[in-house]
Order: sequence, then C-alpha cells, then structure tokens
Amino acid sequence: MKFKLLLLVVLLVNLAGTVSAQKAYFIDGYHGGVYGGYPDNFTRFMVDMLNKHPDWRINIEIEPETWDKAKLVDPAAYNEFKALAADQSANGRIEFINPAYAQSYLYNISGESIIRQFSYGIKKIKMHFPDAVFSTYSTEEPCFTSALPQILRSFGYKYASLKNPNTCFGGYAAAHGGELVTWIGPDGTGITTAPRYGVEKLSTKSTWQTIGWENSPAFVNASYADGIKHPIGMTIQDAGWKGGPFMGIGARFGITTTYTTWRNYFENVTAGDAKPQWKPTQEDMLVNLVWGSQVMQKIAQEVRVAENKIISAEKMASLAKIYNDTTYPADSLDAAWRTLLLSQHHDSWIVPYNGKPGNTWADKILLWTNNTISKSDSIIASSANAFAGSKNNETYVRVYNTVGAKRNEMVAATVPAELAGASLKVIDANGQEVVSQVNEDNGVKKIMFKADVPSIGYSTYKLLPGKSTVTKGATIKQLPNGLYQVETDLYTILIDPKKGGIIKSLIAKKLNNREFVDKANPKGFNELRGNFYNDGGFRSSEENPAMIEILQQGPLMIKLAIKGTIANNQFIQLLTVKLGEERIDLSVNIDWKGNPGIGEPTPAGTYKWQNPNKAFYDDRFKMLALFPLNLPNQKVYKDAPFDVTESKLENTFYNSWDSIKNNVILHWVDVTDGAGKYGMTMLTDHTTSYTHGKDFPLGLDLQYSGMGLWGRDYKINGPSAISYALIPHAGKWDKSGTWTATTKWAEPLITTVSQSAAKNKSASFISINKPGIEISSMVFDGDDLSVRLYNAEGDTSLKIISFSAQVRKAEFVELNGTKRSDVKITKIGDKTLINLTIPRFGFRTIKLSGINIISKR
Repeated sequence: MKFKLLLLVVLLVNLAGTVSAQKAYFIDGYHGGVYGGYPDNFTRFMVDMLNKHPDWRINIEIEPETWDKAKLVDPAAYNEFKALAADQSANGRIEFINPAYAQSYLYNISGESIIRQFSYGIKKIKMHFPDAVFSTYSTEEPCFTSALPQILRSFGYKYASLKNPNTCFGGYAAAHGGELVTWIGPDGTGITTAPRYGVEKLSTKSTWQTIGWENSPAFVNASYADGIKHPIGMTIQDAGWKGGPFMGIGARFGITTTYTTWRNYFENVTAGDAKPQWKPTQEDMLVNLVWGSQVMQKIAQEVRVAENKIISAEKMASLAKIYNDTTYPADSLDAAWRTLLLSQHHDSWIVPYNGKPGNTWADKILLWTNNTISKSDSIIASSANAFAGSKNNETYVRVYNTVGAKRNEMVAATVPAELAGASLKVIDANGQEVVSQVNEDNGVKKIMFKADVPSIGYSTYKLLPGKSTVTKGATIKQLPNGLYQVETDLYTILIDPKKGGIIKSLIAKKLNNREFVDKANPKGFNELRGNFYNDGGFRSSEENPAMIEILQQGPLMIKLAIKGTIANNQFIQLLTVKLGEERIDLSVNIDWKGNPGIGEPTPAGTYKWQNPNKAFYDDRFKMLALFPLNLPNQKVYKDAPFDVTESKLENTFYNSWDSIKNNVILHWVDVTDGAGKYGMTMLTDHTTSYTHGKDFPLGLDLQYSGMGLWGRDYKINGPSAISYALIPHAGKWDKSGTWTATTKWAEPLITTVSQSAAKNKSASFISINKPGIEISSMVFDGDDLSVRLYNAEGDTSLKIISFSAQVRKAEFVELNGTKRSDVKITKIGDKTLINLTIPRFGFRTIKLSGINIISKR
C-alpha cells in the first residue's frame, strides 16, 4: 500500500511538472464603450488594476467617443491612463487594437464605410492619445472581412488577429493550422496574422466560445502538439467587468500564462516564427445574424440608404467646389459620417432590441441614419443649386452623375407649376429633341426622358412647349390565355396572374433570345414561399390568383403592380422595366396580419443558449423570393467590401452554430452557367442572406419571424417593404459590368429643375479610358482633393485617368495620409492625365493639389 501511494505521489509530481513546464500567452483587455457599455468609474478601475499588477498588459477596444466622456467624468483617472498609455513600444503595457469608430462587423457595410470607421476612429483616439500607434487589428467580436489586409496595411498596420474566442455568437473565422500566417487579401496584399488555430475547436458547452478563451490545458497542450511554440489565448473583457486580470495572477490549470499586448507578441515573442501564406475568401468568415427578421431588414435598409447618400453628397460637394468655388461643407459631412458610423455598430445588428423602450439600438439607428440622410440631401441640393447661372425665362433640367462611368438612363424631373398645363418636349445641349413622356405621380406632373451624362459630371437639358416625338417603345398587354406580356427593346416578360403573378417567362432579346426562367422547376420565378408554421406549413403566393394593375404603360417605362396574398397576408409586388435599360426593378410590400410565425419553429420552452441548433439559421424555412434559373451547372459569385468571391458552397444551408456557412448578400449575388456564357445578377437594397443549392434555386430572404438570439422573439410589427432587382447578362459578372451596374443603382442620377442657365451645358471632371474602375470617394481637405479609385471588375492593364483641370501636383497616398509615391502627370490643354495600374480588387488614393479649372461651368 505504501509503495502504491509513493508511486502515485511520484506520478502526480511528474505530471504537475510536465504541465507546469508549459508556457502560454494571453491577450487580455477591454471591449465596449459609451454606447456598448462603459461605467463612469471604469477608467479609474483600469488604472488601479494596472498599478496593482505591474506584469499585466491590456489590449484596448474601446469606442473612441468614450474618451470624451471619460475625460469629463474622471479627469484624474483619464490623465493617469493617458500616462500609462504613453509608451507605445513593444514593451508598453497598453495597445489600441480596434480603433473603428463604432466597432462595426465590417462584412455587412461598404468598403468605403470601413475606411471611414478607421479614419474617423483613429483621428478621435489621437485627439486623446497623440502618441497612439496602431500596429495590430484585433477584436472581441467577429469584425472580419476578406479585404482587411489591404485596408489595414494602408493605415500603417503590421499585424492582425482572426481570433474572437469568447464572443462567437455572431460567428468566427475558419480555423487554419499553424501559429502565424500571412493573410493575403483579394488584391494580393499580405499582413502577418494570428489565425484561429486548426486545433482551436469550437466549444461543446456553449455557442459563443472556442477552446482558446482561457488557456485551458486542452487548448495549450493541443497547440503544443500541433507544433505551435507560443500558444496564445484571448478574451477581451467587457468594460464593466471587475475581475482585473482575466486569468488571475500566477499559474492556472498548472500552466504559466504571460499577459502580452499583440504588438509584443508579434515583435518579440514570435518574431522568428514561420508565416506561411493563407488566402481566405469571404466564405471563410463564418458569420451569421438573424437575417430576414423585420428589425434587421429595417436596420440594414436604413444604413444602406445613408451609405449611398453620403457618398453622393461628398462627390456633389466636391464638384460644386471645383466648378463654382463653393465652400466645401467638411463639418456637415463629418457630422453626417459620425451618425452613419454609429449606426454600423455591431451591437445594433446583433442586439437591436437592447435598451429602454424608445431608446433601443433599433430606435437609435433610425435617428442616426435620418440625420445622415437629411444632411446628405441638404448638401446635394445646395451643391446642385450652386451650378445655376443667371436667370432667364427658360426652364432647364440639369442631370448629375456621381459615378465614374458614362450613363444613358431614364430620369424624371418635376414639371414647374407654370408649365404643368402645357405639352412639353426635352432638348439636349446640341439642340436635338430627346424622347420623353409626361406622367402623373400622386398629383405631381413629371417628365421622363433618357439622359446622356458623362462620368463625374453633368448634362443640361431644356424644357420647351410642344408635343414630344415618341418612337415605338415599351408595351404591355393581356394575352387571350390570361397572361400579361411586357415588351421592351430588351425583354419579353410573361406574368401569370392565375399563379399569384409569378414570372412565367423572361426572354432577353439581345442575348440570343435566351429564356432565363427554368420552366421545369416546380418553384415559380419571383414566387413568394415560406413556412408559416402556425398557419398550415409551407405557403406560396401561387396558391391564389393575383390582380395585375398597370401603373405606367409606356412608351419609356412599364410599371405594374401584382396584388396577391400569401397565407392570408396581402402583398403588392411592383415590376418596372425601362426602354433600353438592362435592370429589371422589383419590390414587395407585405401588409401582415398580426405576427405570423415564419421559418423553422422553436417549440415553446426549448430555446437554450448552449444548444447549437437555432431556428433562424436555416433559410429554407424562411419566406423567400425565388428565382429558378435556366442556367445549367450553375456557379455563384457574390460581392463583399472591396471583393468578389466565387462560392465554393454546395448549398447555403445550415442549422447549427458549429456549421455556419457564409450565406450573406451584401449588394448582389450572381449566378452564371458552367460555361460562363449567360448569367443573372440579383441586387438587394439591404444586407441579408440568400439561398442557393444544387437542387434549390437562387432566392432572397424576405421574412423570418420567431426565436432569435438570447431567446428573443423577433416579431413582425407592421408592413414589410423590400426592393430588389434582376439583371440578365452575357458572360461572367466582371465582363458584364455587374459591379458598375450596382454602383449606378446605389447612386442614381440627380436632377434639378431651374430657370437658370449655366456657362457650360455639360462637364465631366474625371474620365477613365477603360471600364471597371469605381470612383469610391471624392473628398476635399482644404484645397487638396483626394480621389479613391477601386478596381472592381477591370483588368490590370494601364489605365489613363483624365482630370478636366490643370493640376499642380499629384501623389499616391495611403489611408493614414502618408505619401506612397509621387504621380507623374501629363498636361494636355485644360486636362491633366495620370497613368496607373491597379490590381483586381485593389484601390489607390490620389491626392491632387493646385486644381485649376480653365473653363469653369
């Protein structure tokens, strides 16, 4: 017995010695802020804990505006924290890891919004901490997107982390073997990154953690066994947690843990370690939210409208300054950006109901985005008014284009009261009549015509009394078999009212009369279908006939309303086609009766946080708009911020937290046939999810109602309204100009009517000799203009950028403002030319100084 006890003691001592020899590192710190939660006494708490534990290191992910409040509430603690943060070397104790203004998820917003999250956030932090250095991007939430390497490096970042071990409710990055990688973005830019290790498994006891959240023996030993020399765990604590060092002080679980900043970890601990290249796609960002819920729809729509408006406002304000010497409204634009950035806060998307009644995240987003939209509309209007010249007795329509591509599109302008009773025609700058028609819209008389507008510029048209000469245009008629036939120069569309108004046929005339509807598929094209689990199971708009109301019947536009029902809920679908335009505009407005349950049901009392299966994951049960396509061997492409991914998913469906698939549609999803000969793009007015599979058609998530995160019932609280669009095309998405078409949808032509002429009837400030380059922003800083160019779908050949101005100097600059290189400029007459190459999915920012328009407007 004594021998056995002695042997047991020896074994335990040896085991303890083996485990205690293991050393690991830990990323501790704080996350949150004035909006996400930050107690008034918390700055004092952090200072006291840092002073008490001299070996502690913290990584800070605090909303930048928080420091405004902290300085007022507790100036002494603020100053002490500022002193502790002054050392920004690798040996310092505090690192600022996520300066984004509102800690956005990033994958769900535009690339330009991501840039502003960082630029405004860094600026705000540097107001409080002038010596702050931004070396590592890391976040407690899954705030990841595939294009980050390029963005981070341009802001001066050296490192990144793809870990979020303790807050995986909204998702996580795909696991990847090894200690470090060089994360390669879609443009080819690389950044040294700590991935979620291949051995860093998801927790089996929660649906919000990986095993790397606390440096457990299972995590540390698995890491060592996999060849990871310096395993590192991580939990960025919520501001307000009062435990101080998260892992305590001293050995825990028999493991010696060293607290570190990310900067120290990369520069001192792992400096010599291998960093093999890894090029994850957007589908390696395994993220999810309660897509299809009404609250999410509204949030995403409000943010999208504000995003689009403010980009147009910046460009219009820049044009007004360039051509009219107006004052650039920098302060107003800053204020508009601030509220847009706040509306993109990750908490607003994952806990929209949190907060007191009337002041939930959803309530605040509406206020914030309304502010952005209001300010943007005001800037657009004042910028456009600045182009008006001397008054005369004639009426002009000026059409502005904020997109970096020529456009020939239908526009509508309100007819002035003094001309409301007259027949009108439209005359272009060359004195030629333009085909037009006058419509009545809610008692307001509008004239519609095809406008030809140059890139980043404007054209002027004149309204004159007289009957418009209208050529043969778009028509609609009901056929003897009851189908409605819509005919334009591009399409023949058949709509079946007996089957709820589905599209029976969609033939693209100029694409070899290609039929895009898969007639063999039992699901209807533009059918609404979903599982109404309290009202009979799967229900369809095809169950009942629809009434077709013709709202506009040519010659320039056909617009009709499809009025039907689904599970006793009335809906109206609008379908609009315009002469000469490829995009087919659709929308649906559903007048819900009460709060029907839609989706996969969660039996009462069965919801548990720890249960990986959640009803809102599986889109097959949600109400969808379906588009079975006559495209064999289908391939799927989808956009992301500054990226496009070819999907490798067999299907988009999953029902468990540990099997998340990236089924997110940001702006568009495109389906082509296997040969890349024909395709169809589906556009959406908000970030949501889409469906597709080998035996399941392309679909858009329209409605979910039921159990969401944290046991919250995501209800329907009124009508739903969603806009979407379809673009049939030849070739793949890039050859067909899908990205450019989406940008045009986001930034519609802007029209003004006045009795003031201008010196020049048209102007184009920027033109590009080859297609596929997006002008994602134009911003003045003083008298210097920064123009950002993004290669969305162009090739990598030399591009010639022509500015209609004399420019004294041009530089390529990084996002942090540092000069990348001088730009050689060529002056030809009143133009300045710049040659450049940009990799696919890459961007370049050009700073122009000394702009002089030889011939003002």
